[in-house]
Amino acid sequence: MRIVCPYCGNDSDFYEVAEEVTITTFYVQNEDGSFTATSDESEILGGVHFYCGECHQELKEYHDHFLQMLF
Repeated sequence: MRIVCPYCGNDSDFYEVAEEVTITTFYVQNEDGSFTATSDESEILGGVHFYCGECHQELKEYHDHFLQMLF
């Protein structure tokens, strides 16, 4: 089942907004003094909201389906 925004009909562009997020990025320093990220971790302490990428309406009723369809 495809998600279709009930407000504008968009069926391709969506986004999530996470609140109260801590992102930790790990780096290694290279021989020339530059840095390269080796990994990162994120911890979401607040809510996560799902929005239409066209009209920006919150689509909370579709968020569970969206999460199930992430591959």
